[in-house]
Amino acid sequence: MTYYIAVDVGSGSVRAAVVSENGTMVATACKEIQIYQPQPDLYEQSSDDIWEAVVYSIKEAISTAGVSKHAIGGVGFDATCSLVVLDQENKPLSISPSGAPECNVIMWMDHRATKQTEKINATGHDVLKYVGGAMSLEMEPPKLLWLKENLKEQCWDKAGHFFELPDFLTWKATGSLTRSLCSVVCKWGFQADDNGKQEWSESFLKSVGLGDLIENNYYKIGSEVRAPGEWCGGLLPSTARELGLNPAITVAQSILDAHAGGLGCLACNPEDPDFPISSSSYMCRMAIIAGTSTCHMVASPDPIFVNGVWGPYYSAMIPHMWLNEGGQSSSGKLIDFIIESHPAYKEAEEKSKERDVHMHTFLNELLDDMAETEGKHSIAELTTDYHMWPDYHGNRSPVADWTLKGMLSGLTLSSSIENLALKYLATIQSLAYGTRHIVDEMNTSGHDVCYLSVCGGLSKNNLFVQTNADITNLPMILPHNTESVLLGSAILAASASGNYSNIQDAMEKMGGLGTVILPDMDLKQYHEKKFKVFLKMLADQREYRNIMAS
Repeated sequence: MTYYIAVDVGSGSVRAAVVSENGTMVATACKEIQIYQPQPDLYEQSSDDIWEAVVYSIKEAISTAGVSKHAIGGVGFDATCSLVVLDQENKPLSISPSGAPECNVIMWMDHRATKQTEKINATGHDVLKYVGGAMSLEMEPPKLLWLKENLKEQCWDKAGHFFELPDFLTWKATGSLTRSLCSVVCKWGFQADDNGKQEWSESFLKSVGLGDLIENNYYKIGSEVRAPGEWCGGLLPSTARELGLNPAITVAQSILDAHAGGLGCLACNPEDPDFPISSSSYMCRMAIIAGTSTCHMVASPDPIFVNGVWGPYYSAMIPHMWLNEGGQSSSGKLIDFIIESHPAYKEAEEKSKERDVHMHTFLNELLDDMAETEGKHSIAELTTDYHMWPDYHGNRSPVADWTLKGMLSGLTLSSSIENLALKYLATIQSLAYGTRHIVDEMNTSGHDVCYLSVCGGLSKNNLFVQTNADITNLPMILPHNTESVLLGSAILAASASGNYSNIQDAMEKMGGLGTVILPDMDLKQYHEKKFKVFLKMLADQREYRNIMAS
């Protein structure tokens, strides 16, 4: 049996797994990483802290698995789309206004580059067609321009390398400066298509004020690009000693964390043999990777342009397939915020601890009791006069407006634990209506999404899963393997090692089975009405702004 090391660097922790060649999670390990927030909307990290957590997690997973290092066939990395900056001696270079030397990573959810994003989008460059018509302030060109305009002497002039975090990890492991096609196509404006085109756009970089990145054949941002799951390099002897592995073990070209989740999700087959879908039917399935934020991935054989939805990206996830990516910048983080900021949070926390259950489980059970007491057919009906617009951190898609704010309708003077449960339910519903909004826009533009597959932390919340199925009115496949993101990175390692012929082959062999969650058809009319209210809240917010601007 051959095993693979999968590493997933999320927003707040690093996880590693030992995964067998048939996709079984043999052992996992986790270590938290530090997040710094020196100012509102600024989120920073340390690449040294991240790598220390990677080393710890890998060693702990291997120790727990009890697997010989000689049985390890490859390593795969995924990570958030955060920007790592090193100086010309390959040491961390501060990206923080505070000058803190350890803060050399601008996190994906950092929103410091608002003005720079507006400047870039005002160019109307053709590159913007491939990001839904407008670049997001969570992408790298706005952050790079912010560094140039705000920290020129401290950072910009001294920088030796700008990495996407997944590419920093493969560089640490192998010494290779190659960049992942996933990273640069999805977050940097790199151009690739099915005619063999792979290139940086010189005209785009010049037009947005980043022309100095062209120097030395784009050395600082990557002269060589390879697709995820290709061979990146062999494990450096020094890194092998650090990790307790054999040197020269295959390291796969990396991938973004959501895209790793997409691979793991789409690899899963329904356990019901009569259910009319297979893991090779990528085009009709949307992978929903729901954690701190949520990403909505749909693959297609031909490019499809969807306003307000990122892409189409070529070979960014599944080789030789185009990808569209919708998303919500704050989902799990929003749910946590709603719960923890409520006056009844401490009471709910104490009661969930008394019952030794997760907070979400406690609130789900409380909602069941409330629905029974009020004689409701479903807990969904508890929010008949309680509605939310969920963009507390702006709208990623399909509106693509980072200035939008959250909204609530139906507030009362209640601060009870039941009110907390109601607000929690409204939050989950609003996120699901946002997913419905994204699905509708994709299908209107040419996709044919008929099924959903879900993974990530929120996939462990039964209410979240069932609510998404009910509101989209689509069957949802819930993988039995609860670590789809780690599975995706293991698939990359298996493909790069040559144990499988390509990523699709590894997906088929390692994907496993999943449970099919069907929508509650009795709630269809109810959710249609609520969705109309949801869209009306967007229209109202725009109208309020127009009034105040007049």
